[in-house]
Amino acid sequence: MIRITLLLLLVAFLSVYAWKNWFVSLCGAVLLIAVIRHPDFPQNIGGIQGANPWNVLILSIVLAWASRRGEEGYEWDLPPLVGWMLFACLVVVVVGVIRLLLNDYPSGYTNGSIISEFLVNTVKWVIPSLLLFDACRTRQRAIIALGVILGVYFLLALLVLRWMPLGGMGGDAISGQGSKVCQNEIGYNRVTLSMMLAGASWAVLAAIPILKQNSHRFILLGVAGMIALGQALTGGRTGYVTWLAVGLLLAFLRWRRLLLVMPVALLVIGVSLPGVRERMLQGFGGKEGNFTTDTSTYEMTSGRDIAWPFVIGEIGKAPLLGYGRQAMVTTGTADRLMVEYHEEFPHPHQAYLELLLDNGIVGFLLVMPFFFYVARRSTTYLLVRNDPLVCAIGCTAFCLLLALMVGAFGGQTFYPREGAVGMWAAFGLLLRVHVQTLRAGETGEPLFPDKLPAKWFVNTVEEED
Repeated sequence: MIRITLLLLLVAFLSVYAWKNWFVSLCGAVLLIAVIRHPDFPQNIGGIQGANPWNVLILSIVLAWASRRGEEGYEWDLPPLVGWMLFACLVVVVVGVIRLLLNDYPSGYTNGSIISEFLVNTVKWVIPSLLLFDACRTRQRAIIALGVILGVYFLLALLVLRWMPLGGMGGDAISGQGSKVCQNEIGYNRVTLSMMLAGASWAVLAAIPILKQNSHRFILLGVAGMIALGQALTGGRTGYVTWLAVGLLLAFLRWRRLLLVMPVALLVIGVSLPGVRERMLQGFGGKEGNFTTDTSTYEMTSGRDIAWPFVIGEIGKAPLLGYGRQAMVTTGTADRLMVEYHEEFPHPHQAYLELLLDNGIVGFLLVMPFFFYVARRSTTYLLVRNDPLVCAIGCTAFCLLLALMVGAFGGQTFYPREGAVGMWAAFGLLLRVHVQTLRAGETGEPLFPDKLPAKWFVNTVEEED
């Protein structure tokens, strides 16, 4: 009760303070993503659907932002191409929800709950990204925003380390008991959590050159190690592969020394955490006591090898437009898997297949260009050598996006959700760097001014000094 009260007081304070400095409250809202799924976090206020504390906070921030636009004197300078790509994504979401409303949707859903869950609760997670894009026009704000984004993943890693024992658990226990612990004590599914943390540890390493003091750099190095350890304890094998893939690509593009870091990290985790080692190798066969086990595709894929052929078959029946949101359920595919194989698959466990099943090739081609655009831009700024902040921002967006795109082969979703807020926030920061870079190239001005002019938040200019 005390924790809930303190949380509500914090949300109330940030909601009010947003009218003085909405950027500070926005940073607080992003950090709350680490605990928004916790069982103690209220899901509604007074039983009103959608009226949870985070929604109230972000609404207050949006209203404060909108009311100060005239005083700030800055134009909305999101590149038109990006705006059109985001609009295309929005169209896909809206059309998918409309088609779900017209289908025989699952029992327990109502028109209101569908609109709330699959439309409002999809779009709202992108709002912090757009607001950070508009806010981070100084170097100080860009650094703060980057720290907040990385802080979300650090807090999640601390929660994993708090609840998951470092030893004494075998691979099966990490998979089974670990899943319950993550879900019940943190609120996030362990597979999603593993993917989120897989890219974050590498992103933290890229932020180290921003710091000037060696002591601070060692602290940040420790933070990266704690995130990597937390990710290992989640037991998400797709996340393990994702962590390795992100590190290898970063080594190929920029930091060859990472090729030395990865074997050492794998060796340390494998020796000190045998349960994690067992989980990594689960399904690959080998010796178990006096018995030899065969390689099992079913165990390696956690049953996905059964579900995916069914999903691909349904995609083939409506390849262009798909079936609308929640197609796995509305097409009866989930029921067939339960009846025939006793496997529970409410979604395809493959984000690319989910996108094709719901929206067809047309929807796929409308959504994916935005992610490829971000991948291209983040790679460009990842390679910048004359500004460590720009490099760190590019690397953060790159790592978090790549973690999603690799993890998407074994689960995840391209629909925005709580676990993707940090990634989308990094996208907003990356787009601000891109716009500032273009402007600096045209005018010769510094990439980021040291502080904003007096017209930016008239009452809080001193906070920018």
